[in-house]
Amino acid sequence: MVNYKIYLFRHGKTFFNAKGIFTGWKDSKLAPEGIRNAKKVAEILKNKKFQIAFQTRLSRSKDTLKYVLKFHPECKKILTDNRMIERSYGILEGKSHKKFIDEIGKKIVDLKIEGDAIENLNPENRKKVEKFLGEEEYKAIHRGYNVAVPKGESFADVEKRVKKFIIHLKKFIRKNKVNAAISAHGNSIRLFRKIMEKTSKDEAVKWFIPYDKVFEYNIKG
Repeated sequence: MVNYKIYLFRHGKTFFNAKGIFTGWKDSKLAPEGIRNAKKVAEILKNKKFQIAFQTRLSRSKDTLKYVLKFHPECKKILTDNRMIERSYGILEGKSHKKFIDEIGKKIVDLKIEGDAIENLNPENRKKVEKFLGEEEYKAIHRGYNVAVPKGESFADVEKRVKKFIIHLKKFIRKNKVNAAISAHGNSIRLFRKIMEKTSKDEAVKWFIPYDKVFEYNIKG
């Protein structure tokens, strides 16, 4: 039986990422570090083969993929599929992490609804938030899996669309007998991994998704 490959990677760090701004569906270009991230992913995948590539409508996904594709003339088809787009942060989009933390301190932001929007902070910043909030308040951060940020998405919303994408992807791969590369985003990758690796919600929300790592999966033909 043939095993087909999925190569999944996050876009490089953007200017918003570098400045600590919740990005979501807003567009932000790759920062210089993000270009280096993209080039590292390209090097990791340099000797792999794939015939189809997926991106989202956001420039950070497309631009990262461009660096990867420089080594892959065998990839003849690029598809845009927004089921793998970043989680929408609704009213938090464009807001800095610092401002968000300040508002938590003033109890303006409801932790049960909006708290888990900090899940994409790096581990060091998470520790700062935990220390700032206190143990009991920090526990509330992970209670919002099924609750959307106002005018945005919950993790559960993202998981539903990512699951539909995975079903479509597997059928496409088997039908066309191809390997696939996917240039995606931190939270869509988080839920993709949760589904493919059969892990729990609690484990998935703790992951930090690096900008320069490739997640590889086998699909039986």
